[in-house]
Amino acid sequence: MKIITNEKNSLLATPTYHIDFPQPADFSRLLTVWEASVRATHHFVPEEKIKLLKTLIQEQELFQKSELFCVRDLVGEVAGFAGVAGDSLDMLFLDPSIIGTGAGKTLIRYAIDVKGITRVDVNEQNDQARGFYEHFGFKVIGRSETDDNGQPFPLLHMRRIIDDLRPI
Repeated sequence: MKIITNEKNSLLATPTYHIDFPQPADFSRLLTVWEASVRATHHFVPEEKIKLLKTLIQEQELFQKSELFCVRDLVGEVAGFAGVAGDSLDMLFLDPSIIGTGAGKTLIRYAIDVKGITRVDVNEQNDQARGFYEHFGFKVIGRSETDDNGQPFPLLHMRRIIDDLRPI
């Protein structure tokens, strides 16, 4: 962790995140982070849909079926996580308290540099996520009217075009 000061010269701790891998004991925490992240960033998803998705994640053990990696907070709990399948980023969720602290950057850099992802789908209504992925070289290449479950949440299909990249 590095220490920085703000404009009032108060000491602020800026965490340095490292990639880790969730263990079975972390799965309930993953669900907690997922729900908090969705509530903070997916304002367009109604409450009943969040509850349904949460139940599906639990019943189908979706976190156990994905290739996940995570970052942890200072007490060792999962604070953010991502999952990939092939060259696609399937998910990236952060506890709202760490959004903007570098955790998302750590996760996406690992997904790009180590896992070799070049694709991601993002909800069209989630401008913050779209901007985040654009910052890392992803560009919109297509659009779907519905999400992967056929629900009316349009998706933007993004691809990272290697030839167009500048150093990040």
